[in-house]
Amino acid sequence: MSTSAITALGTLQRRIEAPGQVNVLLVVMLLLMTIGLLMMTSASVEIANGQYGDPFFYFKRQLFFTVLSGVIVLVTLMVPVRFWYSVSWFLLMLSFALLLLVLVPGIGKVVNGSARWIDLGFYNLQPSEMAKVFIVFYLAAYLERRRIEVSETWVGFIKPMLILAAAIVLLHFEPDHGAMVILIGTTFSMIFLAGAKLHRFALVLATCLAAVAALAIMKPYVIDRFSSFLNPWAAEYVYGEGYQLTQALIAFGRGGWFGEGLGNSIQKLYFLPEAHTDFVLAIVAEEFGLVGVSVVLALFITLVAQGFQIGKRVEKSGDLFPAYVAYGIALLFACQTLINVGVNIGLLPTKGLTLPFLSYGGNSLLISCFMVAVLVRIQFEHAASAVRNIKRGER
Repeated sequence: MSTSAITALGTLQRRIEAPGQVNVLLVVMLLLMTIGLLMMTSASVEIANGQYGDPFFYFKRQLFFTVLSGVIVLVTLMVPVRFWYSVSWFLLMLSFALLLLVLVPGIGKVVNGSARWIDLGFYNLQPSEMAKVFIVFYLAAYLERRRIEVSETWVGFIKPMLILAAAIVLLHFEPDHGAMVILIGTTFSMIFLAGAKLHRFALVLATCLAAVAALAIMKPYVIDRFSSFLNPWAAEYVYGEGYQLTQALIAFGRGGWFGEGLGNSIQKLYFLPEAHTDFVLAIVAEEFGLVGVSVVLALFITLVAQGFQIGKRVEKSGDLFPAYVAYGIALLFACQTLINVGVNIGLLPTKGLTLPFLSYGGNSLLISCFMVAVLVRIQFEHAASAVRNIKRGER
């Protein structure tokens, strides 16, 4: 072997034995899970004590899902990435089946007017969380097989849009408009990264805007929610549609730079609804201030950046399916985080959407950890493949 080849081989072998990039992903995941468990508990102690007589009711449940998430991570790390390619069609059909099943009266569990869960007795399964990831797997497989067709023809471009449209229809009837927006943003971005021409999106975007307008007309509460978002302090909204947002903004204002200290939030004392789920970031802001929020956002930025870097490196090697999966996972994290943060600080209309790793909820935590494990597996396989290629080239 040449000196340069030996050096490259040694570097890659060290990356497999003690992979720095893998450590970054896992460390970020563990930090977010730890912060999430801490802040979710702080945000829920009062409501848990009032509802169940146990201030640590939600903590115990979330701790169970945290341990289960660790098991899922370990299992996922042992599954070859190509396995997801081989079952992508089955996973897509499973997603649609579950999205249909949740709409069946008596099976779908209705909470606050939305049928988003299937009650399994010990656990409420949320099909939309699984569907987002499984559709990413299918799109990645399709884009690998049809990359030229997607970039050069309308037929190749429209086919994945039909899959997206079917998912949107099912999510609309739950309704779960947050998942719809995330799925639309992720799908469009993945197809664009695969080489689709920008002008092809114009027609689709026009259709989406028309659909949003029709939705607003058919469902007046959508207009009320949008109006309250523009001016939540207005007298007609401050105790109605805008109440949740104003309470979240008060939490941010009380937090200042460094916060009131862990456990010292006032807004979680029945002032801010859903403080331990959709608005846990507001409690982070109140108890740890701008500094605490900045740390959380920095961790999410690192996670998303790592996902894109992995996708870019794998794509350069010519292995498109894992590259598109990495892009898709990074986009899912980015979209969901941006929407949740935007809602918490009043940049976006109020929407029920969890913050990955931090909000209470087993579905979100399990799927988030699964996605990180898939990224780690893609990274490991890419490094191992590079070592094999160097060895083969030197024989």
